Amino acid sequence: MKKVVFITGATSGIGRACAYRFAADHYNIIVSGRRADRLLALAAELREKYSIAAFPLPMDVRDQAEVTSGIAGLPPDFSKPDILINNAGLALDLSPLHEGNPEHWDIMIDTNIKGVLYVSKALLPVMIKRGSGHVINIGSIAGREAYANGNVYCATKAAIDSLTKSLRMELLPYGIKVTQIAPGAVDTEFSEVRFLGDTLRAKSVYKGFEPLHEDDVANVVHFAASLPPHVNINDLLIMPTAQAAGGMIHRKNEN
Repeated sequence: MKKVVFITGATSGIGRACAYRFAADHYNIIVSGRRADRLLALAAELREKYSIAAFPLPMDVRDQAEVTSGIAGLPPDFSKPDILINNAGLALDLSPLHEGNPEHWDIMIDTNIKGVLYVSKALLPVMIKRGSGHVINIGSIAGREAYANGNVYCATKAAIDSLTKSLRMELLPYGIKVTQIAPGAVDTEFSEVRFLGDTLRAKSVYKGFEPLHEDDVANVVHFAASLPPHVNINDLLIMPTAQAAGGMIHRKNEN
């Protein structure tokens, strides 16, 4: 019987890349996100290309009632996921705290922290009852090394770092693995979202070096999920070769 993977934030970036990577290895997939049209197209493509079962679950992880009802309504073949990839997350703006937008703070906190809590709470009872499972939280170098003007985003990813550690202890008696994969700079829609659609500013973030690509992170997530039952990667920091620390990137002079 094929294993089932539940992926949040699957409509783009790392989440989408994870869907392709696990489908290529014959996992059945639940793809979740807010953009229903993208989810439907992705699920159809996964079925066609990889001959696996794919279920699109449109939902906003910020809405607990929506998360709870959506997961409770999963079809029988998808109702007991083996792996949960908590990937949904975002950054909005890059401003000092005293100039920050509280609406942006709420969106980041509700997505990056509460979304992980809501989805995990809805799915963990199934894993606990079964006595196996794997929760993979996508963190960030920002959760290890705060940077100026990253205040709230860094705080949310630091929360995921702590949450992952605590969750691993709590789930230890049930044979459930808990992993954090924390990437450095990844070229996805992340910066475009952060800069509110300013594509030129977003592109400048990755100028002069080769960042991680979404497939690089998806391959690492798949590796962590594919290890034998007695082996768990607790925490993994993955960086571009050109990045030594959160705010230290070697950029080539393009002149």
